[in-house]
Amino acid sequence: MAIRLRDDESSEIRALRLFSGIDDENFSALIRGAYVQNFPPQIELFTEGETSDFLHVVISGSVELFATWNGRETTMETLQPVSTFIVAATVKAAPYLMSARTLEKSRIILVPSEDVRAIFDADQTFARNVVTELAQGYRGVVRNTKNLKLRTSLERLANYLVHRHTCEDKADVFDLGIEKRRLASYLGMTPENLSRAIRQLEPYGVQIDGSCVTITDAKDLRAFAKPSDLIDDPCS
Repeated sequence: MAIRLRDDESSEIRALRLFSGIDDENFSALIRGAYVQNFPPQIELFTEGETSDFLHVVISGSVELFATWNGRETTMETLQPVSTFIVAATVKAAPYLMSARTLEKSRIILVPSEDVRAIFDADQTFARNVVTELAQGYRGVVRNTKNLKLRTSLERLANYLVHRHTCEDKADVFDLGIEKRRLASYLGMTPENLSRAIRQLEPYGVQIDGSCVTITDAKDLRAFAKPSDLIDDPCS
């Protein structure tokens, strides 16, 4: 069921980098047609190829962006609160290049694309914010492409674990952060190859039991992974 935005939800949107600094009147116009909807797990929010009708904002739960071709499917990204998607399709009034589905019970704000485009034309600050968001997205695509093309599957897994370890304040034990099946897809591997890669990383101080990761020799793992600031995303 669709619900009008509460004041605290409007404030959450206002705090996002994409909407920072927008004129108050323009921001009010931007969200006047926005609403909140609660979705159960495994609900497809939109399908690639469909017209971009809304800008989406995840305020609770999690959402998977994925793509399919010729009977195959791959995970593109997993989104956590509070984050926006799909900005490029919204601004260009273009079809979605990815599909989206909830991974758990999720609360999503939907902002009509036509209102986003109207304020993009009217508010210079918002226009700059959109360009910044798209530039960040482009750099993310370049990083991911370099990761897939320049590293072996074992190196990709090692760098994913180094990244998670860093983001978890270098804790010796932390959660994998994603289902193994989705992680394999995200890293461009089959689930069987992921299981094999996990075993191959054991000599570098890695133990994975279910979703629990234990790092016993972070220095050795990092030496093998060779993380790069020009490939790997910094922890936000």
